[in-house]
Amino acid sequence: MSGEGKILVVDDESRLADLFAAWLEADWSVETAYDGEQALEAMSESVDVVLLDRRMPGLSGDEVLEKFRDREYDSRVVMVTAVDPDFDIIQMGFDDYLVKPVSKDELLEMVEDVSTRSAYETDIQEYYALVSKKALLESEKPDRELETNEEYQQLCDRVTDLESQVNETVSGMSSHDDFVGAFQDLS
Repeated sequence: MSGEGKILVVDDESRLADLFAAWLEADWSVETAYDGEQALEAMSESVDVVLLDRRMPGLSGDEVLEKFRDREYDSRVVMVTAVDPDFDIIQMGFDDYLVKPVSKDELLEMVEDVSTRSAYETDIQEYYALVSKKALLESEKPDRELETNEEYQQLCDRVTDLESQVNETVSGMSSHDDFVGAFQDLS
């Protein structure tokens, strides 16, 4: 999917935003914003992926993300930040999360990954986003803290519910492909 989309890089550390943009420009159309206000101005329906810092002066990345979702932009959003994840991420409308420092390979792989998700149905997109949040919390929090956190337990329940829907969707696609393939073999 690379080369087909537009990326908005938002970070108040201009050198870092410019570095991310330079890494991505070979395969993507890239625009940079150095604060939350610029991000809101630069955002449009044509943006496929947003790389968004959480901790910025003025409008924080969390506030920018909320405004993007309130305005119903359908872009994939990756939080790229030095802020270690906490349970507050469960309610946030992002698709994935990278903790700085980030390597070029990590960033490129993440952008490719989330941009590919745009082709999936809504329940599959939500499933991937929630599984990502669940894995992130499991890597950062001790088991005893996870076991006693109600929001985390609700997240796990939602992942389980979506997993069965996703499995049905994927198995339906597979049998459809087999069905189409069988007719192609006859010709």
